[in-house]
Amino acid sequence: MAKKEVIERILISEDRLLQRVKELGEEISRDYKREEILLVGLLKGSVIFLADLARKITIPCMLDFMSVTSYGNDIESSGEVRFLKDLDSDIHGKNVVIVEDIIDTGLTLREVLKVLKARNPKTLKVCTLLNKVSRRLVDVQVDYNGFNIPDAFVVGYGLDYAQKYRNLNYIGVLKLVDE
Repeated sequence: MAKKEVIERILISEDRLLQRVKELGEEISRDYKREEILLVGLLKGSVIFLADLARKITIPCMLDFMSVTSYGNDIESSGEVRFLKDLDSDIHGKNVVIVEDIIDTGLTLREVLKVLKARNPKTLKVCTLLNKVSRRLVDVQVDYNGFNIPDAFVVGYGLDYAQKYRNLNYIGVLKLVDE
């Protein structure tokens, strides 16, 4: 039987998202005061969050991107991390903040951190919009946390299912139901 996608409920409203992103931008700006930072967005999910976050940061910041996947078109992580695009920038000696849409098992982030630490940045921190602590398989340090969320498959504000739903202005819980 075929499955149909349904947004079961709104988990985080647009207003709550934008308020929290503003707070995260202020916190990052305070922490780095008179220094500049490089925001590294993990494609594609972080793009909307990264754009809004960058506009709330009041210190000099640059942007770069990596593309890493462990989901494909499924709702469960495969556990296999693949690097699809590397940074364009040399991060040696720079303050780097990885900007993630969601941290689930931590496996993807652990691999990204390992790769970036080897490039000797001055600092390396993690900012995530969503944090699924209950699903964590490996311990990863989260320096800036938007929201802790329950174990549900979420879409919107950059997060997708099979490349759809990224454009929603809220975070919703997606369910697959029999048609």
